[in-house]
Formats: sequence, C-alpha cells, structure tokens
Amino acid sequence: MAPLILYPAIDLKDGQCVRVLHGDLSTATVFNTDPGAQARSFAEAGFHWVHVVDLNGAVEGHAVNAAAVEAILSSVSIPVQLGGGIRTLADIERWIEAGVSRVILGTVAVKEPEVVIEAARLFPEQIAVSVDVRAGKVAVQGWTADSDLDAITVARRFEDAGVGALIVTDIDRDGTVMGFNVEAFGAMADAVSIPVIAAGGLASVDDLVRLKARKGAPIAGAVLGRALYNGAIDPAEALKVAA
Repeated sequence: MAPLILYPAIDLKDGQCVRVLHGDLSTATVFNTDPGAQARSFAEAGFHWVHVVDLNGAVEGHAVNAAAVEAILSSVSIPVQLGGGIRTLADIERWIEAGVSRVILGTVAVKEPEVVIEAARLFPEQIAVSVDVRAGKVAVQGWTADSDLDAITVARRFEDAGVGALIVTDIDRDGTVMGFNVEAFGAMADAVSIPVIAAGGLASVDDLVRLKARKGAPIAGAVLGRALYNGAIDPAEALKVAA
C-alpha cells in the first residue's frame, strides 16, 4: 500500500497561526503567535512537509502574511507548500525563488486556468491546484464566493498539465473535526490521474486508516488541521498509520 503523505497545516491570519471554521476568518482561534516555531515543532515531530495558507491573502488576492511565510521558510528544512492570494506568474516565481517547494493555486485555477497551465510548464511538479468544494461547487477568493463549477470539472482542466497535486478541501467540514468524507476524496482520485491530497474535517487517526483502506485509486496525502492542534491526533501515531 502506498504511503500517505501528511501535511500539518499552518493557516496564517494577521501574522499568527490560527484555525477557522468553514474558512470564516471571524471564527479564528489563535494557536501560536510564532509561525516559525510552529513549523519547527512539526518538523521535530517527524512530518515531512508543511502546508501553509495565507488566509488574509486568499481573501485580498495578494500576499498579506509574507513575513510569517518567510519566517517559516527560514525555520525548517522540510518542504513547504503555500497557498492564499497567489494569482500571477510573478507571484509564483517569487515564492519558488524564496524557497517554497510547491505553490497552491485556487481562485486562478477557476478564473484563469491558462495561468496554472503555464506555471506547471515553467515549474514542473511545483504547482498544486486547490479545489475547494462547498455544497458540490467550487468556491473561490478565500471561499468568499462560489463558482458554478463542480470539483471534477475543474480538476480535469489540468489532467495533462504537469500539476503536482490537487488539494481537495471539503469546506462544509473544514474546521469541524467531523471526520473525512472519504467517498468525495475517492471520487476525485478515481476521476483524475493527478495525486489527490484530502483536506477538511479530519477528526482522528481513523480517518487516515479509512483513506488508505478505500478501494480504487490511492489518495496521496492528507492535511492535518484542528485535530492536530487540539491533541485529538498524536503525530507519531498518525505518521505510523500513514507509512
């Protein structure tokens, strides 16, 4: 069975590490005021990646928490994937030059798919597409607006573009610790050949067991958020299950 790559999440709001409910910034709970220290703790726990989102940037359409991201990059040697407010090739290039291993594109993947295709051509395997799903449709602009497109339609646009991963987020469960909607993630993995990373609703290590056990195309990874911060998931146990 293929290993599942775990991505502990650092969501940045006003320079701090927070968790929010359904992407609503007004629900933010601060878990750490030092993003670099948070990233270091994940690396020390044995995780091989860090998943970082500039929440303010996602809403505003440009980098807002750049200083916090740079602090994370200078604090760890493990790869970092970054999303939130990255909308142009210049933005993408700047972050890759700054040391980001994989840039996550969401709004632009819906609105200007040609930017994603060109980015994937210029930076093979260093581009991920974020497919954020609410009530079956893809949301954009930091989840403040909905498109009329379904998730698989958006994902299939990039089937042969050289995109490194699809990060599929179940907004209806995000931050709720309700448990993964394994079937929804599995349907995406079965529909496209791009590796799928599951996000939104992770409650316990049992969710990781269910992700790995499902029949069909393997799911490549999972984002760990609130359940990791509130202690419901033990890093060592999660990493053991994932391997």
